Amino acid sequence: MKRTKIVDVLKDTEYGKDVCVKGWVRTHRSSKAVDFIALNDGSTIKNVQVVVDAGTVDDETLKLITTGACIGVTGKLVESPAKGQASEVHCESIEVYGLCGSDYPMQKKGQTFEYMRQYAHLRLRTNTFGAVMRIRHNMAIAIHRYFHEHGFFYFHSPIVTASDCEGAGQMFQVTTKNLYDLKKDEDGKIVYDDDFFGKQTSLTVSGQLEGELGATALGAIYTFGPTFRAENSNTPRHLAEFWMIEPEVAFIDLNDLMDLEEDFIKYCVKWALDNCRDDLEFLNQFVDKTLIQRLEGVLKETFVRLTYTKGVEILQEAVKNGKKFEFPCNWGDDLASEHERYLVEEYFKKPVIMTDYPKDIKAFYMKLNDDDKTVQGTDVLFPQIGEIIGGSVREENFEKLMSEIERREVPMKDMWWYLDTRKYGTCPHGGFGLGFERLILFVTGMQNIRDVIPFPRTPKSADF
Repeated sequence: MKRTKIVDVLKDTEYGKDVCVKGWVRTHRSSKAVDFIALNDGSTIKNVQVVVDAGTVDDETLKLITTGACIGVTGKLVESPAKGQASEVHCESIEVYGLCGSDYPMQKKGQTFEYMRQYAHLRLRTNTFGAVMRIRHNMAIAIHRYFHEHGFFYFHSPIVTASDCEGAGQMFQVTTKNLYDLKKDEDGKIVYDDDFFGKQTSLTVSGQLEGELGATALGAIYTFGPTFRAENSNTPRHLAEFWMIEPEVAFIDLNDLMDLEEDFIKYCVKWALDNCRDDLEFLNQFVDKTLIQRLEGVLKETFVRLTYTKGVEILQEAVKNGKKFEFPCNWGDDLASEHERYLVEEYFKKPVIMTDYPKDIKAFYMKLNDDDKTVQGTDVLFPQIGEIIGGSVREENFEKLMSEIERREVPMKDMWWYLDTRKYGTCPHGGFGLGFERLILFVTGMQNIRDVIPFPRTPKSADF
């Protein structure tokens, strides 16, 4: 008999018909007269209840059906007398596919997320991680739909690159060279002539630079793919491998860019509320009891637009009034997450788009303001997260861009192609980068970024 997904069985009201459901056992309760099995197949946060009358299935088979076991059930779809569920399956036969012993790591209740990270290959079967992964899928769908509906083209930027977009040098090197026998020149530097690409290459930290090439040809593009940072940060907000969404748009100014950022993020949040309600309600109950209220609040509020200079003034005034920060907040400092969250959560109590940062704390490609001190950068700051989006209007003037590159001594030997966009038909343009996992953190209410990606890659950790 053909299998029916549990999400569809729970919606079905054609009682009396035969159905076949397959999945993993969440719970199994037994009595002399009847057994109740809660079955889940990942298609929904909700379980279907399987009712097994005494004598329907032999006792030895029932003993095998423990938490985590995989089974198939054939039976009648019936109206459930139990509160909170419309349908259940009255069992006629059970087939056991996979046993699950008492040493199954995910069968106990009240396990910490830190404990479950040791079993990333099995934690996906839990209610919490099933909910997170379904929401993650829906956010990816929402992103593609938003940009498609707004005339953007999906643009595939390379994962292997010879350029460093951020200029920080924290990149994973890609090589086929024998690391035990490296060819070096007379100065002791590694020679890459015999390497696969004939030069030093790395995993990308961003698709932005290539995305700018696409925008200056197609008008509006977005990239959505994995990026990598070899940053030794063991924090709840950092991963070595993560996904980035990076739209780039020709002929956009700072106000248009902020409009795009706000509209995009609200679209994604609304999509989650409209399409992931069951999962959000579960997470609202067991992970973050203010989650749905906070998501709905984002849709109601107009984001504050705040200059960096004004933001620093607010923070300094807070310090004068007794607010304690771990890090300084003087003009010219790169604001810490605690500063960003104070502005969002305590001062304005709504999302903030901060603009016009000091040029020395932002990337070389950001457009310089007339004051020669600040650049047209934008950071979208969210409650509980801090920065969720970073963007800017890009410097389109060749001379100004070269002047900043030379001032900072940015290595550009492999980036002649990027400079060509300013030499041949340059145009005003801008864009932003959204860390996908930070979006998922906000939408799910989870507290650690390692818990919103299936298999986290962090310092000293590349398991599974």
